[in-house]
Amino acid sequence: MHASKQSPPTQEGSPSPSRGSPGAGTIRTFVIVLLLGAILIAIVTPAIGAPPAPGPVLLDPMTIPKYVNQIDGPPPEYVPVSGNTYEVNATEFTEQILPAGFPTTKVWGYGGLARDTVTGQFLGFVRNSPGPSFNVTRGTQITVKWINELTGNHMFAVDPTLHWANPNNMSMMPTLPWNLFPPGFTDAQRNVPLVTHVHGAEVQSTSDGHPDAWWTANGTQGMAYNTAQATESNAAVFQYPNAQQAATIWYHDHALGITRINVMSGLAGFFLLRDPSNPVDAVLPTGKYDMPIAIQDRTFNADGSLYFPTVGLNPTIHPYWQPEFFGNTIMVNGKVWPNMNVDQGTYRLRLLDGSNARFYTLSFSNKMAFTQIASDGGYLKTPATLTELTMAPGERAEILVDFSKLAPGTKVILTNTAKAPTPRGAPADPQTTGQIMQFTVTANPGPAFPTLPATLNPTLNGTFPNLPAPTTTRFLTLQEVMGAAGPTEILLDGKKWMAPVSENPTNGTTEDWVIINPTADTHPIHLHLVQFQLVSRQAFQVKKYQTDWMALNGMPPLPLTATVITPNIVQYLQGKATGPLPSELGWKDTIQMKPGEVTRIRVRFASQDGTSYPFDPSVGPGYVWHCHIIDHEDNEMMRPYLVQPS
Repeated sequence: MHASKQSPPTQEGSPSPSRGSPGAGTIRTFVIVLLLGAILIAIVTPAIGAPPAPGPVLLDPMTIPKYVNQIDGPPPEYVPVSGNTYEVNATEFTEQILPAGFPTTKVWGYGGLARDTVTGQFLGFVRNSPGPSFNVTRGTQITVKWINELTGNHMFAVDPTLHWANPNNMSMMPTLPWNLFPPGFTDAQRNVPLVTHVHGAEVQSTSDGHPDAWWTANGTQGMAYNTAQATESNAAVFQYPNAQQAATIWYHDHALGITRINVMSGLAGFFLLRDPSNPVDAVLPTGKYDMPIAIQDRTFNADGSLYFPTVGLNPTIHPYWQPEFFGNTIMVNGKVWPNMNVDQGTYRLRLLDGSNARFYTLSFSNKMAFTQIASDGGYLKTPATLTELTMAPGERAEILVDFSKLAPGTKVILTNTAKAPTPRGAPADPQTTGQIMQFTVTANPGPAFPTLPATLNPTLNGTFPNLPAPTTTRFLTLQEVMGAAGPTEILLDGKKWMAPVSENPTNGTTEDWVIINPTADTHPIHLHLVQFQLVSRQAFQVKKYQTDWMALNGMPPLPLTATVITPNIVQYLQGKATGPLPSELGWKDTIQMKPGEVTRIRVRFASQDGTSYPFDPSVGPGYVWHCHIIDHEDNEMMRPYLVQPS
């Protein structure tokens, strides 16, 4: 084992000054920011213009032996403290993420009473990063008490120039010159805010994990803090009805402006909703053959600690924020480049892209096919036979993989060929980020490939999409504000987080959201509360549209009270609209919005079968929609929305 001493690495696929600049307005923004930047550089030279301190000693990923770590089975599962009530603590601890012989890694993680998922053996209090899984039966409401016990400082640099939770009420305009990290800003680093969001859950907004509903270990609480039951000031009680279809969903921290560093610290886990009455469930592999796979990228310092950038892309504007984090190693279920021994049979792999920004185009090294049976919100309309699958941060996919025809001792690698950023960034390194994990086939027999019905999901019968025609269509444009080195913030419809709510659907109605993406990136857009259907994607004339959008609205960010005027998108469309991929013929809560394309999704603000939610979605602080590149989300690419009573 050895380490390479170097300055903080240039992130794989770091944006260039021309990234995301197809429009005339971007050029004007660039010139203005250059002028402001020159002034700011002169002001902040004593801090960030001075020769930088020695960079961290980074662990060379090529020195980490692959497939030494072992995945022995599914993560442990929580057990209730009583009835259907769970208690989950967020704490700091060390974990052996790197192979044995390497240092342990300090992480934050969720923990609680748990048992072995396969054997049922009670394990006592278990904490992991990612955390134990929830295994919940559809129709069974559960209550979770989320407890914040993080009494130390943040692990990574909090950038207080972003709009963030700010539990210590420090100035949102810190005094120049800005501090290098460490130490950063003392009043930003202490008292860690947390709030858990169960991503994909149909839940009242009081239990959704609103970004302003955070709380700290010392009892400071955000403006939207709420709890379903009286509890300690460092905790909140959330209720989950679990009335929706069985699905692979997940939980992670969602505190305003710091989600990227809280999730990077380890605060995530699976929330598996099962339906024993569903005939598809009855034929699928179970026990150790039903395997959640959380894929996340990381970079390590030589001492085993996690590395995260401490110098911003445009440090005169945001001292620490960078638009995307791309790690140089791949971690699966909390272990770097693991091996998993598999029997000669079929496995149900529940894939999660839990990374900050990295997309994965997954395939097997022996080119074998696999069958996708589910996406974010449950089973697909029909099974899809694939040889590769591209996943964006926040997306989930369930696949069936048949190892029965492979000889004992065969080793198959799950590979990745996605660029970073997607789709125009740097290729994945075949020696590092191009490899995810290894499967080694044993001589043991496993379950046969199941006989699947032609239609997996009755709620998707008929022509897809099968939701009612929309009563409202919203046109929303993604925008980047550019600085000298790249983006300084990314916006939804040109608006900041604090602009008044402009998306206010009525409970029970169906809407089309038409998302226009003139930026250079694919953005995975996530809507809280709902599962929706993809209608189409279509190319458009980006430069002409941007010129006209800027002429009507001005340069983003727009004034908080501005009303956005969207040019008639029809006059800019090119070619033919394309429908969903086979992997997208299902319920989605996160969808890839590709650059230079108009993506139309159909959203019904009701349960998947069209019935009313078992709660009132108009109650509480409301919901949000955002990009699930969480570095983007933390810097204004998130907006609130409110559901109106029917």
